[in-house]
Amino acid sequence: MQRTATLFFSTYLLFTSVWMARAQQPPGKAEINLSGKWRFQTDSLDEGVTQKWYTRELKETVTLPGSMTTNKKGNDITVNTPWTGGIVDSTWFRDPAFNKYRVPGQVKVPFWLQPDKYYKGAAWYQQTIDIPASWKGRHLELFLERCHWETSVWVDDQYAGMQNSLATAHTYDLSALLTPGKHKLSIRVDNRVKDIDPGENSHSISDHTQTNWNGIIGKMVIRDKPAVYISDVQLFPDLKANNVTALITVNNISGKPAAAKVTLQALPGKAATEKLQPVMAQEQVDKTTVLKVVYPMGQHPALWDEFHPNVYSMKVALTSDQPGTDESRVLFGMREFAANDTQFSINGRPTFLRGTLECAVFPKTGYPPTDTAAWMRIFRICRSYGLNHLRFHSWCPPDAAFEAADRMGFYLHIECSSWANQGSEIGSGKPLDEYIYEESRKIVKAYGNHPSFCILLYGNEPAGKHHTQYLTKFVEYWKQRDTRRLYSTGAGWPIISESDFNSTPDPRIQRWGEGLKSIINGQPPRTDYDWSAMIKKWQHPTVSHEIGQWCVYPDFNEIKQYDGVLKAKNFEIFRDQLEKNGMGKLAHDFLYASGKLQVLCYKADIEAALRTPGFGGFQLLGLYDFPGQGTALVGVLNPFWKDKGYVTGKEYRSFCNAVVPLVRLPKMVYLNNESLSVPVEIAQFGPAVLTNTTPSWTISNSAGKVLFKGVLDKKDIPFGNGIQLGHINVALDAVTTPSRLTLAVNVAGYTNSWDVFVYPATLPQPDPQVLLTQRLDQKALDALEAGGKVLLTLKQGALRADKGGDIPIGFSSIFWNTAWTHQQPPVSLGILCDPAHPAFKQFPTQGFSNWQWWDAMSHSGAIKLDEVQKGLQPIVRVIDDWVTARPLGLVFECRVGKGKLIVSGIDLLTDQAKRPEARQLCYSLQQYMSSKAFGPTTEVSVAQIRALYE
Repeated sequence: MQRTATLFFSTYLLFTSVWMARAQQPPGKAEINLSGKWRFQTDSLDEGVTQKWYTRELKETVTLPGSMTTNKKGNDITVNTPWTGGIVDSTWFRDPAFNKYRVPGQVKVPFWLQPDKYYKGAAWYQQTIDIPASWKGRHLELFLERCHWETSVWVDDQYAGMQNSLATAHTYDLSALLTPGKHKLSIRVDNRVKDIDPGENSHSISDHTQTNWNGIIGKMVIRDKPAVYISDVQLFPDLKANNVTALITVNNISGKPAAAKVTLQALPGKAATEKLQPVMAQEQVDKTTVLKVVYPMGQHPALWDEFHPNVYSMKVALTSDQPGTDESRVLFGMREFAANDTQFSINGRPTFLRGTLECAVFPKTGYPPTDTAAWMRIFRICRSYGLNHLRFHSWCPPDAAFEAADRMGFYLHIECSSWANQGSEIGSGKPLDEYIYEESRKIVKAYGNHPSFCILLYGNEPAGKHHTQYLTKFVEYWKQRDTRRLYSTGAGWPIISESDFNSTPDPRIQRWGEGLKSIINGQPPRTDYDWSAMIKKWQHPTVSHEIGQWCVYPDFNEIKQYDGVLKAKNFEIFRDQLEKNGMGKLAHDFLYASGKLQVLCYKADIEAALRTPGFGGFQLLGLYDFPGQGTALVGVLNPFWKDKGYVTGKEYRSFCNAVVPLVRLPKMVYLNNESLSVPVEIAQFGPAVLTNTTPSWTISNSAGKVLFKGVLDKKDIPFGNGIQLGHINVALDAVTTPSRLTLAVNVAGYTNSWDVFVYPATLPQPDPQVLLTQRLDQKALDALEAGGKVLLTLKQGALRADKGGDIPIGFSSIFWNTAWTHQQPPVSLGILCDPAHPAFKQFPTQGFSNWQWWDAMSHSGAIKLDEVQKGLQPIVRVIDDWVTARPLGLVFECRVGKGKLIVSGIDLLTDQAKRPEARQLCYSLQQYMSSKAFGPTTEVSVAQIRALYE
């Protein structure tokens, strides 16, 4: 049966349209909403506790939920602002070029998005509350969702305690303190790193992303419950037995034993699902009791996965011989997320994690949203780009994110608020060690019922002499304690046999520090490699850690979108540099051209993972930009989850989806006396086997005309990847002109495509009037003096360092950024050219880098154009790093004396017989120089040209 390419996308939309209302306030339970105006005061000198501020009335006011920054409280940004986050490149603090950005009142930092105000320390929030007389003798709980970070609470002059979870709500039992009548509630919030150090770059606390804010930003209530009440419900689905085991914790504060009865009923999210009957259990409760109830889910429970996000609500009602009733409603799903050999499975069916990172980037507020609608939007966008998985890097989101993921069918990877590295460490006996256990237990208790919660790790990229031993015990602890999800050590490392899966940065086309030696920069382009040899030594799934990290030029039109508490002052600095160097008008062209290269790099990374038989999945860094760490513009989306205009979700899904056709091209550039011979395969992780499927293929030219086409054998396509579909074999002798061809493969409505380039095997002799040389020797000078034409192609390595020879360029775009990688090459973002320029008549190109430019970028030097002549406009431009924004070129033309000259920073002669791209580009330039179109007007002296290499 044929399926359209939009099947999965429309399927998830269908199921997300089925809405199940969030748990309503149950009968017999009341609460006081604390949202609104609060009295406020900062405590920068830490005097509040000793001076008993909880007994006085604070003078300022703020609105909660919110942060100090959203309330315009705090200090102005200065050179001495005590940021939370490592600064690898400190050039900004001392370089005279940044003097104007360090002026008081006009400070602009390049490290990350800049808040309007900043404060680190203690701050006090205070409100008067009125407790009804009917609440006497009942359980009263203060619930504060998403505090940052440490809270201490006083009721009148009585201390109620301290809590410091970064991931879960701070809850205080105030039953003994909140007698009927009015009370002064004081909350001290402290956002400093003290004895517990999760790592200053942890996205739970760092200014790199969500900012180190101070405040309370979620639900704020005082809850009233009866003296015998439900304190926790944990649900454990069993798909084999078609039941759910419920562990219900019941507390009794009445002071005497109580006979408690609980009634469970699962309420389906779809009307057509089998109606389930209530189940009752009864037990005597002295103080705390855990009731275990097995609840049958019928003969055919609706399962939860990415294609069918079927969610149930378990209603748990409690009555006792004490006054009052209590009720909880808990979302859950019938699902089993497991590791089977080297791949993951969902409910017994193979699945492949196609993920990205969520690094707590929320420029409007500086903190994460706590409403479901905001998270539904994020997951809808992720789905539209073919993803099914989200990793929360060194932080844990609010409950609303889990609920949204439940309803969208998204697999979540959660971390315990820590990146213990670069100043922090794990496993060394410091307070962080126990904090991670406490935080993980709180996370599982608060969010463990959500079917979307599939993976739990300590955090990101750990350090510490004993971190492996510590994390091994952490994994073993959780595997024994709770089987509802999978566990591993840290994102990135270490790999241990005890983990359910590996997270490692090894399987990607460029690893940290590889520079120009990586697959994408150091080897001619092809699509026939995978990570099989790398993963064969492991017996469980492998997820490639933070693949991609491919940069794009800043979108300066984005600046106006920052109308919240964070501003893109970093972009303003970069825009100033581009304009200073006379290229302000090229900003959008740089964005578009570098964006097309960025997408090409991501396609290569993702397809390599999909090609690997038995692979577990990948986690991008990322789908959207990371604005910290010196500004890492690695997303095809901006921090607002909006696209940048050079790729759509539909285009991205062609190579990033549950079903993706793949080919193993041994190269991307051919001569027309060769054949294009390529195996075709597929990664198939859809909802069902593809039956009676006939794959088809086409090869078209750049005008869209189909030159070749064919079909492969009809077959049923099972789940998995590395599934062979057949072979394409085409003789290219009919392609008589230089061409960019597109090979497209369609399987059951899913189409993926690749550009290949075909050049004539035999070229006409070039015009002898065009002198080809690698130096301006006497013969070349004589030709110029006689009004002749010279093509100067510099030998690779000949360009002087001060003229651009020290600029390490390569084919790929910048990896992460130059500031935080110590200038790891390449420091460029591809090429920009006019494809209609007559110089490219015999070398077809788009205005940006495609695979045919790999050879040029690997055999060239980037010429500093202003070192030749200020304002010189090249035929081929190199897009420089946005920090330096230098005018760079690979090919330019000029007049020298009476003659006309083209200078190529690309070595077009060395080993030309083995480099068809170089041979073809050289021929195209020669043909252009022979034509009437060749008429350079910019005059340059011989000395200026010779200075490039002498």
